[in-house]
Order: sequence, then structure tokens, then C-alpha cells
Amino acid sequence: MSSNLLKLPDGTEPVTNADEEIFLVYTALNQKPLDQTGPDGFRGLGHVNSRKDTLSIQFELTAPSQPTPSLGTVESKSASRSRKGKSAKKTRSEESPHVIEIELAQDKTALRSRKGDTGSVLWRASIAFAQVILQQYRFPPGNPLVDKDLLRESHILELGAGTGLLSIALSACAKSYTATDIAPLLPLIRKNVALNFAGSNISVEELDWETLLSLPPTGRPTPSGISSWSLIVSTTLPFFLHSSRQSRLCSTAGKTWALVIVELRQEDVVREFLERWVDGLLDLPYVVWACQKYA
Repeated sequence: MSSNLLKLPDGTEPVTNADEEIFLVYTALNQKPLDQTGPDGFRGLGHVNSRKDTLSIQFELTAPSQPTPSLGTVESKSASRSRKGKSAKKTRSEESPHVIEIELAQDKTALRSRKGDTGSVLWRASIAFAQVILQQYRFPPGNPLVDKDLLRESHILELGAGTGLLSIALSACAKSYTATDIAPLLPLIRKNVALNFAGSNISVEELDWETLLSLPPTGRPTPSGISSWSLIVSTTLPFFLHSSRQSRLCSTAGKTWALVIVELRQEDVVREFLERWVDGLLDLPYVVWACQKYA
């Protein structure tokens, strides 16, 4: 990969055998005493709370615990002496956290009435991913997942944007952010973007993959007219099986990273998704890496 936009963490391993990887991951998962019942009463689906019309999401970004000079260390000597016996330093972790708050509307009726609709409510995987990126963007660690400078110049395409949380949270970190989903979900995404006064670099577009795949290659439209994407993101379960084909249509070899955040639910679904990437069913030279897979 020519771009260093994503930096693989220490201990990351390439996945070469989908069956073996799935066995190890789910064995480790089953050994954890996890309560998979969410606050909305549903078990193992990953909704944040599908019974509410509006959610208030907070991202608390905290400085790492590193000693840094306080304001007192740059004052006059006399001022420093007046603090004799007291530490002239404080840790960055003592600073007040930076809080980003997002108000998010949901369409709980559509979740239950529209067949195949899972994107009209917020999923926990989106919050977890946004927290990691926002924290590292504001307080870059020594080994960040994403290079901050390259991210600023990146064109991001999200598959299955759902409520639009990631576009609202992450668009300020990128050059452009295109949130895509099926047509019935676009009004919800646009509503949430407007509700949060999100940046003008967000595009919300329909991308129905069943329709797109039925068109000849020369007749397929490209989202936002961008021919080469820096990063393709997907956190939505129904896109697992399709995202391999979607990424093939939107990616450029050697330039595009595909970052898929997988919530471990149905073992056979995750296995089939992984097999498509690992076993060369895409006709493209993808390499799959597993990061912190047993955490």
C-alpha cells in the first residue's frame, strides 16, 4: 500500500485462513463473561437504544497522562519561589476533557416496519469507532491507527451510513466525507447533519448496491464524482456480505484502505465475509489484517 494513512498497531497479524481466524475469535469471545442484552432490551443486536426517538451522544476526549510544564514554569523566578514545596508541574490528564456532543434522531418505527432496515437506529460499533478516531485525532498517541496529517487530506466514503453519526463526528477530520445508504435512509442522515450544523464537506448520497452491480462498469456512477477514495468505512452489519463487492467498485489498488468494523454476531455471516476477502474472491490484491482481535 503506497499510502500510510492507516498504521497497523503492534502485534497486528495478517489473516491467511478465514476458518481458523473465526474459530480463534469466537472461542475467545465465548470465554468472556459478557452481558449481551442492551439497554433497549434486545439481546446481541448492538443497538444503543432503539426505543428512543432522539439520542444524545457524548465523546469525551482526555489528554494522556504525561507531565507537561504548567503555566507556573514560565513565570518569573519570584513567582516560582512562592510555590516552594509544591510541584511546578501537572499532568495533561488533569486538564478538563474535551467533550463533543451530538444529538441524533432515530426512526424507530422504520426499524420494525421496513423490511431489512437496520440503519434507522444507532449501533454501538459506530460510537466505539468514532471514539477511537476522535481521541487519537485530538491527542495523537505514539502509534495512532490513522495518520492525522494524511487524514486531513483524505476523501472518505462510508457504506451504510445509517443515522449519519460517523459523518457528523469525523467529517471535520477529513477533506471530504461522503455518507451513503439506501434512499429511504437519506432523509434521516440529512436531518441529523443539519441538526448538528455539521461541515459543508459532507455529501449524503444514495448508493443502492444491488442496482449498482446490475449496471455495466462504464455506466456505474461514482459517489460525489470522486474516482479515487483514500478510505472506505463500514460499520453496518447488513453490509458485511456486500461490502467486499462494494469496495471492489470504489477502491483503487495501492491507494484505497477499506476499514470494516465488525460486531461479532452471527458466526457464519462473519466467516463468509472474511472468506471473500482472504480467499481471493474479489479479483483484487487485498490483504486482511486483524488488530487487537482478542481484546
